[in-house]
Amino acid sequence: MYNWPSPTPFWSKGTLANPEHLAKLKEGVESWNRWRNQNPKIGADLTKANLSGGFLERVDLRNADLREANLREARLSVAELQGANLREAILIGADLTNANLNGASLSPAYLFKARLHWAKLVGADLSEADLTEASLIKANLRTAVLTRAHLNRALLLNADLSAADLCEADLTGADLGEANLVGANLKGAD
Repeated sequence: MYNWPSPTPFWSKGTLANPEHLAKLKEGVESWNRWRNQNPKIGADLTKANLSGGFLERVDLRNADLREANLREARLSVAELQGANLREAILIGADLTNANLNGASLSPAYLFKARLHWAKLVGADLSEADLTEASLIKANLRTAVLTRAHLNRALLLNADLSAADLCEADLTGADLGEANLVGANLKGAD
């Protein structure tokens, strides 16, 4: 049984995120993306931000600091999250369909029942991440690090796990139908 943090209201106070960055994101995805394009050298600091239930489709969060952020049930489809720091982020039930998470750090992150259909996770660090019952249909996890990851009952249909490190991963009940496991490290995996 998991002891998940309880959800809190969207955009709550008491966050350690940069208040200016959080305020800019609150203006909406279009405004945020325009600001990111105009300020490419500014690193987005959304550490511990409460973005639970947020509508963040197509948001540009490349290389953003989202450590310990609450993104429970957030809509992040087609989001740009490559290189983002999502260590210990709560992404329970989040929709990351078609999201770009190449090179992102999600070690460990809570992705219980998250939707990652067609997500790009090439070279992402998902070591010790909880992907229990997550749906990773056609996800690209080539060269991803999934050491000791929890993939219990996860859907990995047609997923590309070529050269992925699944050492000691828990794949109990996972559906790997037509998944590409060429060159994957499955040493000690269950």
